[in-house]
Amino acid sequence: MRWRDQRESDNIEDRRSQSGSSTGINIPMGGKGRLILFIIVLVAGYYGVDLTGLLNSDLIEQNNSQQTATPYYDEDPDAAKFTSVILASTEDYWRQAFQRLGKTYIPPKLVLYTGSTRTSCGTGQTYMGPFYCSVDKTVYLDISFYQEMKRRLGGGGDFAQGYVIAHEIGHHVQNLLGTFNQIQHQQQNSRFSKNQLSVKLELQADCYAGLWGNAMQKKNILEVGDIEQALKTAEAIGDDRLQRQSNGYIVPDSFTHGSSQQRYTWFKRGFDSGIIEQCNTFIE
Repeated sequence: MRWRDQRESDNIEDRRSQSGSSTGINIPMGGKGRLILFIIVLVAGYYGVDLTGLLNSDLIEQNNSQQTATPYYDEDPDAAKFTSVILASTEDYWRQAFQRLGKTYIPPKLVLYTGSTRTSCGTGQTYMGPFYCSVDKTVYLDISFYQEMKRRLGGGGDFAQGYVIAHEIGHHVQNLLGTFNQIQHQQQNSRFSKNQLSVKLELQADCYAGLWGNAMQKKNILEVGDIEQALKTAEAIGDDRLQRQSNGYIVPDSFTHGSSQQRYTWFKRGFDSGIIEQCNTFIE
């Protein structure tokens, strides 16, 4: 991905020098601890906050035992610059997309942190992965996650990392368009379960990330292999694959983000079409 020498965003807040693990939540992973954790994730999801990364017990145990570890990318100045460039590219794309819809795009802030940080949606921690808080309209990212993508998810490459950011920006777009509020209403009145609606929300964010990818391709920013890397990442973070890796089995009714095939399909749909109307995952 040819991201160097591109515009950087002014909406970055770097808290890495202020962050630390001492403010984090350390939940014991016994039966009661898991129940408390599950309740926290459900409540956060109801308010449009994605904290499902908390349910990965491997990452929780790693965080509890290695809270003083220095994230890999903290010493890589390119990682922060790359993130700023990607955020700027999403700003440029969605500003134009909203203009075509007769609307005004208000870009989110993106906070870089290390270990843990305070948010309007609670305490953010590294093992949660990148997430969007709809309350303060901010994306939170510990950029050591880029290394985690390579080590645990097999999702390497600049475009794959950009896809993850673009997905979180997709949630911001949903917030601005009122989709979050609509889903909360449907969760109270729809025949669909909350998990099913959550999956639809996440798949739409994947499709929105695909729209951004389409714009990057038109600008000749992508290089050979970039698309394959992003599609591989979309598959790697499917609920079925993550559950199988973590537990050895899958529980489809518990999916909150969609299967590997669904995530692959919806990202590619946005990428191939470049049309926001193609990203309506809520059509029955």
